[in-house]
This record gives sequence, C-alpha cells and structure tokens, in this order.
Amino acid sequence: MIILPAIDLIEGKAVRLLKGDYAKKTVYNDDPVSVAADFAACGAEWIHIVDLEGAKSGTAPNMETIKSIISSCGLKAEVGGGIRDMKTVESYVVAGVSRVVLGTAAVNDPEFLKEAVLHFGPLISVGVDIKEGYVAIKGWTEKSSYTAMDFCKKMQDTGVKTLICTDISKDGAMKGTNRELYRQLSKELSVDIVASGGVSSLEDVKALKETGIYGAIIGKAYYTGAIDLREALKAARGE
Repeated sequence: MIILPAIDLIEGKAVRLLKGDYAKKTVYNDDPVSVAADFAACGAEWIHIVDLEGAKSGTAPNMETIKSIISSCGLKAEVGGGIRDMKTVESYVVAGVSRVVLGTAAVNDPEFLKEAVLHFGPLISVGVDIKEGYVAIKGWTEKSSYTAMDFCKKMQDTGVKTLICTDISKDGAMKGTNRELYRQLSKELSVDIVASGGVSSLEDVKALKETGIYGAIIGKAYYTGAIDLREALKAARGE
C-alpha cells in the first residue's frame, strides 16, 4: 500500500478543513513547498494535493503554487480540485502531475470524463466524496443523486483505474477511518482504491493495508503530529 501525505490549498497556504467545512479552516503552513520537501525527506514517493478554492468554484486559483510544489519536491503528485475541462487537465499533465483527480465534473459531465479517460487513460482518477452514503460535489457543499457504490461501479465501467474515496464524516475529525467502507469497496471493485478521511493513527494505516486497498491519504494527522510519516510509510510497506 502506498501513503500519500496531503496538502490542501487555500490562497497558496497549506490548510485543513474539519469535515469539509470551509468555515472550519486551520492554516498549518504558509509555505507548502517546504511541507512537500519534508514529505520527500521522510521517504514519501507520492503527494496528494487539493485546490480547495478550485473545488468550490470550478477554477484553478492555486495552479501556480501546485506547479511550484511539483517542480521542487520530486514526488509523484495526485492533484484535484476544480478540474472541469480538458484545458485544465492538460495544464496539470504538462506540469508533471502523475494523476489528475476529477470530482464534480465526473458526476455532472460524464462526456468530459469519458474524453479525459480516452485521452489520458490511467492519468485520470476520480474523487468519490461520500456524504451520508451519497456522492458529494462542489467542494462537498452539495449531495448528488448517486449512492457511493453505484457511482464507483459506474466509474469502473467508464474505464477509470483509480478512485480516491473520502468519508466526509471522518475527514479531519481524528477519530479513525471507515475501515468497513474500504473493505467493502476493495471486495466489490477491481479498480485501485485510495482511502481518504480520518486516517489518524498507525493502527488505521495497518488496518487499511489489511483490506488490500492500493493507498491511503494522510492529512491532519501529519500536521498535528498524531502520525509520524516515516513510521506510516514503514507500516504501509509491512515493515
């Protein structure tokens, strides 16, 4: 299993939200490039980056910051937030992004999703943000009509190879991750599943590894010191 330490961006700063609530924002670092450098120093190979402003607005206001992070840290990057047209996808791919994460657009614009998968194949992944059993969109501010499992199966049928699945109720709450959800997804789907939301202890990392999923995102637990990233990376490798 791979570990993807996360940087969520608002106004070029590394922040965290509580359960996706933009009113409950904590700024952890004014210099996200230095955060990414620490991820690399700890031995991470991947980084997960979200443009939170973009997720809400459908634009890419933090793109230049994201480009700076990618060019400086040497990590493989998974980037999401507000990516709703081919031009933005192409800009990120040219910038060296290893995986572009579509969220709202994957729900609302299936033709765009199909086009993106056709052109970029495994570089396209989809963020499945789960709120009360349904897929949430627009920076988690609205619920769609899709149940989580139905949507995941639809994405699999469309040819998407990687799904980043977030239990919003767990995100930033530091009360553990939804292990049963990831066990179920791993059992019923053949795509790569990345767990996101509430990964707050080494026990969570070890339990997720046992489900057989592909990866896990660590966010707030890194910033608060609840998880030592070096130890998490070892646990994910089974060391």
